[in-house]
Amino acid sequence: MIPTAGGKTPLLSTICRDAVQLWDGRVLILAHVKELLEQAVDKLRAVAPDLRIGVYSAGLNRRDTQHAVIVAGIQSVYKRACELDAFDLVIVDECHLIPEEGDGMYRQFLTDARKVNPNLRVIGLTATPYRMKSGLICGPDNILNEVCYEVGIRELIRDGYLCPLVTKAGRQKADTSELHIRGGEFVAGELEDLMDQDALVEAACAEIVEQTRARQACLIFASGVRHGQHVASVLAEKHGIECGFVCGDTSGGQRAELLARFRGVPSDGLFERSPLKYLCNVNVLTTGFDAPNVDCVALLRPTMSPGLYYQMVGRGFRLHPGKKDCLVLDFGGNVLRHGPVDQIRVRERDGDGGEAPVKECPACHSLVAAGYASCPDCGHELPPVVLRDYRSLWGVKWRVHERFAKLVIDDVIYTHGDSGRGGQDAALAQARDNFQSTVIGHWHAQAGVRWWANRNRRVFGMAVGCGIDNSALQFAYGRAMSAKPLLGCGVVLHGERAVWEPWLLPAR
Repeated sequence: MIPTAGGKTPLLSTICRDAVQLWDGRVLILAHVKELLEQAVDKLRAVAPDLRIGVYSAGLNRRDTQHAVIVAGIQSVYKRACELDAFDLVIVDECHLIPEEGDGMYRQFLTDARKVNPNLRVIGLTATPYRMKSGLICGPDNILNEVCYEVGIRELIRDGYLCPLVTKAGRQKADTSELHIRGGEFVAGELEDLMDQDALVEAACAEIVEQTRARQACLIFASGVRHGQHVASVLAEKHGIECGFVCGDTSGGQRAELLARFRGVPSDGLFERSPLKYLCNVNVLTTGFDAPNVDCVALLRPTMSPGLYYQMVGRGFRLHPGKKDCLVLDFGGNVLRHGPVDQIRVRERDGDGGEAPVKECPACHSLVAAGYASCPDCGHELPPVVLRDYRSLWGVKWRVHERFAKLVIDDVIYTHGDSGRGGQDAALAQARDNFQSTVIGHWHAQAGVRWWANRNRRVFGMAVGCGIDNSALQFAYGRAMSAKPLLGCGVVLHGERAVWEPWLLPAR
């Protein structure tokens, strides 16, 4: 699991080189779009120039079958596993596209490939390890059953490999509460009708222009073709700004020219190529699209999919000269719905992931993590975000004192409140981000402890339940638990041992 722009393709190339040169193996790389195939071939040639690399893709007019490494489009090979002969390793780029069940192209190919070589191994690469309908893609009964390597967004931003994000909510936002959901996503026609209202489009365009005066390149995601064309026309007619527009029906030549202008690629012909600062798209410039100069992403496209949300925002992660950060303008409530992009809240099947760990500053409209007491952008004091305080929960008069909101004792963080994604996973994520063991008191967490280690250090992430009201709607998702943590105590001793003791309240 590697974030967008975090180096997935170089890692893929290194695995291929080692598999062939050190282990005498044969490797197939599968992807679903031409751009990813071309990126993989380019990186492979740079990392291992002496490898024999073949390509099997109708879109690239190549059908190589005898090479040690073959880069293939899944649409071209899913019925041809036997024709390609035996592979020792299959690497699936953007592996979150493998369906959970059924007879999709990936599943059909892998089933046939295992008939040719029963010892076939499969590695998946993705920045978004979850599906819209079923949650996380790794599981004991899935094609991909274990996460073998993971690096986080915050870690890569901290170390200077990814660009920091600044996130703001649009001043005028759409109300999606009345939209119907089909297949885990907003119904497309209803969504476009909602987002294409004149007042909302004009307000969004005005704010985009205002916020991007000092920006290099603004990528806009629209909710449909009609909506995207409306956005481009408002920018042109009311603000005198050229905005390119691409969708699935845009011709290949026109699309290539617009993308070259947007990326700032100089002309290789007789005529100069004028730069394009604003580019609006509908469902095409996500996976596989590279424009490192993008320093503003405008989301005029609400989505229920955490993967799509991540892919849209991820277009701004790449570093570029003169780019200090990337501004995310969210007019669709996506950050409030899913959480910050480095703390995305993923719903499991038939479940609810809880509240997203983010809140909006009423002064400057920045979207910040729920734990902030004041806005880091403008300094405005923010109200705490809680599901329900203890006084109303238990009918008592006392409250948690602010001095106990966060303590650091013996290099262990003890904190109180909403841990974000919930339970042990969130505690471990915070521990890894801070490189410190972290104990979180959380009033709807399942108590427990997890740990993570590298060569130098081990850290613990622990959640101890602080109180549960079984009748409250917030806790309905936990009704199936045989026992619920009501109170708990946890401590990490000398950085070596984690001890926790919950008091369990039997489910009613």
